[in-house]
Amino acid sequence: MRILKDDEFIRAKVPMTKEEVRTLSLVKMDIKENSRILDVGAGTGSVSINAAVNCPKGEVIAIEKEDKAVELIKLNIEKLGIDNMKVIHGMALEEIKALSGKFNSIFIGGSGGELEKIIDECYELLHEGGSIVLNFITLSNAVKAMDKLEEIGMEYECVQVAVNRIKGKSKMILANNPIFIINGMKTKE
Repeated sequence: MRILKDDEFIRAKVPMTKEEVRTLSLVKMDIKENSRILDVGAGTGSVSINAAVNCPKGEVIAIEKEDKAVELIKLNIEKLGIDNMKVIHGMALEEIKALSGKFNSIFIGGSGGELEKIIDECYELLHEGGSIVLNFITLSNAVKAMDKLEEIGMEYECVQVAVNRIKGKSKMILANNPIFIINGMKTKE
């Protein structure tokens, strides 16, 4: 699996899933060269673009509501030469309902306050054996997601990751916020 470095992306002031968290999330997504992947709340597009790099014969769809973020995703697609990705500008829940076909993996990085409804809709779009991977900075949203996955009968696991960087001559530790990574698996019926 190829992991893009954070500095390969154009950033601006749009949220981005950092390299170490992105790496673990992509591994949990179990991407194959022909996977069909959905990224909900795509931000800079770091997860969806990195997924597209790893499924060259597949398709990635990224949904993002913020104008500046959509522009940034498109700039990153152009910069990195991605040709198997589509960006949808709109509200996640509405756009998910308009999609057709099944996905091998779905990443949820943002939900605009409609987390449970988004999980319900994504579950219906997921192939049997597929996964929904979610990232959260808050415990309350992580618990909401786990409760919802349990309610709809998905097996899941949750890990919490904290990344710190050591900088400067004094070796000062600069901490990023810990992130919860949840991986829900749609079991074969």
